[in-house]
Amino acid sequence: MNELTPLVAPVRARKPDWIRVKAPTSAGFAATRELMRAKSLTTVCEEAACPNIGECWSKKHATVMILGDTCTRACAFCNVKTGMPRKVDAMEPQNVADAAAQMGLNHIVVTSVDRDDLPDGGASQFVKVIQALRRTTPNTTIEILTPDFRNKAQAAIESIVEARPDVYNHNLETVPRLYPTIRPGARYYASLRLLESVKRHDPSIFTKSGIMLGLGEERLEVHQVMDDMRSADIDFLTMGQYLQPTPRHAKVAEFVTPKAFDAYAAIARAKGFLLVASSPLTRSSYHAGDDFERLRTAREAKLANAR
Repeated sequence: MNELTPLVAPVRARKPDWIRVKAPTSAGFAATRELMRAKSLTTVCEEAACPNIGECWSKKHATVMILGDTCTRACAFCNVKTGMPRKVDAMEPQNVADAAAQMGLNHIVVTSVDRDDLPDGGASQFVKVIQALRRTTPNTTIEILTPDFRNKAQAAIESIVEARPDVYNHNLETVPRLYPTIRPGARYYASLRLLESVKRHDPSIFTKSGIMLGLGEERLEVHQVMDDMRSADIDFLTMGQYLQPTPRHAKVAEFVTPKAFDAYAAIARAKGFLLVASSPLTRSSYHAGDDFERLRTAREAKLANAR
């Protein structure tokens, strides 16, 4: 190559019609963004370039990302920046609670970056956020989406479960075979054990996990993940299409059709999940409030049938 050789930009697969969404322009979107900035809060909606941000923010639904905007890991699918994170913000728990109160949230989703630099992986900040929400807006149900707390999981789980979130979510993300390239800093069975441990400590907490499709997984591998999740007594499974955030991230191997997502959902329901959300645009916290109500209804129906 010399200085006259033309540079060819990396080509990303063209999105099919069922993936495309409108750019966010509503007044509700602008109001949500203004509130997040006023409270110095980060959202995974922005950092992960979620395709549903326009719809969710227009309804004043946002997934708050605590512990800063910089992750200590570099997963091949994730758009959150990697590096050395800033000091933990002591005001963050109350800022989250104040934002939830101001937005009038019935249900809130709180996630975080990986913080392998912290002695507890950031678990104590999750506890403080849950406690602040309980004090400030006691009628808001709380869903957390945590990292795996690598090498610190047992103590982290015990402290968070004691704070009693309503839903504990931790995503497996993909099938075990793809972990070395897609999620190299994590271990599939460690993530499964984390969710199993939550349920063992407090069976009343709903557990939830999700995977992305379109990374090159095989159909039977997805079925095996479902079986593994059910063995860990996971209540709620989400499945959505992987979208390549930038050319430097893992490529999309396949755009899975809505019909295929429906077929996976039917199989998952037959395997015994209380709730399944499966579509190209499904994300962990998409319609989380409505889904929580469905989870409660499904559990009540299951208990009634068992009597």
